[in-house]
Amino acid sequence: MTVPNLKQTAKPVKPKINWARIEEADNFAKTVKLFRQGKYDEDSFRRFRLQHGAYGTRMTNDYAMVRIKLPAGEIYPHQFEKISQLSEQYSIGSAHFTTRESVQLHWVILEDVSEILRSLAEVGMTSREACGNTIRNVMCSPMAGVCPDEEFDSTPYALATAKFFLRNPMSQGLPRKFKFTFTCCEKHGMARIVDVGLIPQIREIDGVPQKGFKIFLGGGLGNKSFVGHQLEEFTPEDDLLYTSIAVVRLFDRMGDRTNLARNRLRYLVNEMGWEKFQNLVLKERAVVRATQSVITRLKVDTTPSEIKRPIRITDESGESAPDGFARWLKTNTVKQKQSGYHSVFLTLEAGDITSNQLNAIAGIIRDFSAEGKARTGFVQNVAIRYVHEDDLSKMYSTLLEVGLAKSGALTMTAPIGCSGTTSCNLALTNSHRLAKEVQRKFLELKLDEDDDLSDSSIKISGCPNSCGQHGIATIGFFGGGGRVGKDMYANYQMSIGGRSDGDAMLGHTLLRVPAKRVIPVILKIIEIFKQNKKSDDTLKSWIHRIVSGNEDSEIKSVGDLKNILEPLTIPPTKDEDPDFYLDYGTDTSYHTKTGKGECAA
Repeated sequence: MTVPNLKQTAKPVKPKINWARIEEADNFAKTVKLFRQGKYDEDSFRRFRLQHGAYGTRMTNDYAMVRIKLPAGEIYPHQFEKISQLSEQYSIGSAHFTTRESVQLHWVILEDVSEILRSLAEVGMTSREACGNTIRNVMCSPMAGVCPDEEFDSTPYALATAKFFLRNPMSQGLPRKFKFTFTCCEKHGMARIVDVGLIPQIREIDGVPQKGFKIFLGGGLGNKSFVGHQLEEFTPEDDLLYTSIAVVRLFDRMGDRTNLARNRLRYLVNEMGWEKFQNLVLKERAVVRATQSVITRLKVDTTPSEIKRPIRITDESGESAPDGFARWLKTNTVKQKQSGYHSVFLTLEAGDITSNQLNAIAGIIRDFSAEGKARTGFVQNVAIRYVHEDDLSKMYSTLLEVGLAKSGALTMTAPIGCSGTTSCNLALTNSHRLAKEVQRKFLELKLDEDDDLSDSSIKISGCPNSCGQHGIATIGFFGGGGRVGKDMYANYQMSIGGRSDGDAMLGHTLLRVPAKRVIPVILKIIEIFKQNKKSDDTLKSWIHRIVSGNEDSEIKSVGDLKNILEPLTIPPTKDEDPDFYLDYGTDTSYHTKTGKGECAA
């Protein structure tokens, strides 16, 4: 006789911080009404809308995308349920997880945005400053707190930084958007590819261990990308806020407000020169330290979260693990530094998730996570941490039931794809759908089980602006258009060798690849790699040697690789292959059409 599963109702975990202000919903509703009445000019309304996290939608003023901030990537079960409800009620029955630890609801009627803001406030969430020229969502690695290689958990510092700058007058009218990213170690994060990137460190000073950070400034991805520079050897935690304020103030004063295409911090650092900018930051920090009120401090809450494994009486039927469990365990879970626990990463298709799945995740967190919440990260997925190793098989069975048990979350078979032409005004190609096509094909080929490919990445943007992070991908693509006579087709500029870890570097341009040839080209690169690799090579390490000029096989340079791949990129005529001239996700002839972007509105 088997014993039925009995769940102990766990006490719900409550967020430490309420990010919301309910009055902002009322203010948004009033401002929309004034705008519709012609009493609020379009440019002013756009800035107001963006400040409150409502982004423009492709080719229309009647709809918006609402971007919900998840500071440090934290999200709780009741918040999943609220987003599920809102996606059904006001959006398209699904939501989208971004690469910047936010959740987006697309195609929301403009008049409904205030209702979403009001509902988010009920669960302590906000979209305030998720867009616009301000400090965006403060990110933190989903492995922070559980990473075996970290020196301490940076999550409380990320939350405190987010709290300090949210609605802060000093960050409401910056020259352009500004981003902070905290991480856990060199491997798990993007500290060198952001305006301010921070890696936690402990140094012994006068015989006493001191917490602090390795801080990088002036990195970022875009039409022109840069790797950040390390400010100093070690920044004590007491100087974290002073340093942050100093950099923001310098950017506010010196950023280029006249040239919107070149007014991110990375351009300022590049044009001024690193040494000069570094000296200005250190001098400005001294001024901030001397002049700020003693009450101006980061309120860092380092109280440990309660870790309490959900108690269940499970059946003793002795059933073996479901089919696919070993594959999923290998490619979707990471052992934590806490003995017996794993972090589980859910594979999504280019960040998309249905309302039913959002609801299901809430229940799964309550049933399996000993910390009672989830984290999001840099690759459009969801991490459920503190899952006990004895519960992994049961959790996998539960994920199977709701369509969330795809393998490959931590491998190159889970490409990043920005929203592309599905909603973005600037997009030239449907990068979103292409990422899904790559994922489906590569999982069908079981490439997620290939250890040689596990640490590589594929990232796809619909235009040069890098929302899909193509510049730091092992294999990256950004969209454009190609032409044969009068006939156009979706085309991508391809780069290789990008990476965001301790050896951060931007990808090297390889060649242009038609959208319908992207999958064959990637598979050809894997084939060439297999023919030329050394015994301990991964695709990532092999490509790194090529772009660094250190490879000694038949493929000695980027040019050698390009020569082999070029025949695959030659376009057929429209009569020979009509499908070639259709972008993914459409049955009409390809053409380029863009609207006004709002990244610099």
